[in-house]
Amino acid sequence: MTEPRWLSAQERECWLALMAVSMQLPSLLDSELHRQARITLFDYHVLAMLSETEDHLLPMSELAGRTNASLSRLSHVVKKLEGRGWVERSQSPVDARVTVAHLCDAGMEMLAGLAPEHVNSVRELIFDGLTDDDVEDLARIGRKLVSRLDPEHWIFR
Repeated sequence: MTEPRWLSAQERECWLALMAVSMQLPSLLDSELHRQARITLFDYHVLAMLSETEDHLLPMSELAGRTNASLSRLSHVVKKLEGRGWVERSQSPVDARVTVAHLCDAGMEMLAGLAPEHVNSVRELIFDGLTDDDVEDLARIGRKLVSRLDPEHWIFR
């Protein structure tokens, strides 16, 4: 058995900071979105990914990729969003074997109302504490990390 490659002091500090951000940030954003609209950050992310597409429509499998979710988790959330009248599922007009999710007008309206405060929270929690160089570095590092975790990730297409 080979000896593990232990983290250096700087790597450990970086790892612990990354873990703290990855654990605390979703919780803080979840709290704000729940207070405003009784939705989770994941719910918001699903709606946002649909809002950014032409016709506000995506195949469920592609939406799962864009939200980093299993189809099972996504299906559960989309069902909840359907119940609120924000999303609807149907067969793809191109391939009847494919189920698509569509952001309804009510969902787009709700999202448009939430977006300014959500973006403000993201700005306050992350970007206001960084320089332009920090943001550039973080984007570069984020792309590197995502490409190692998922080389086929949708952001690289």
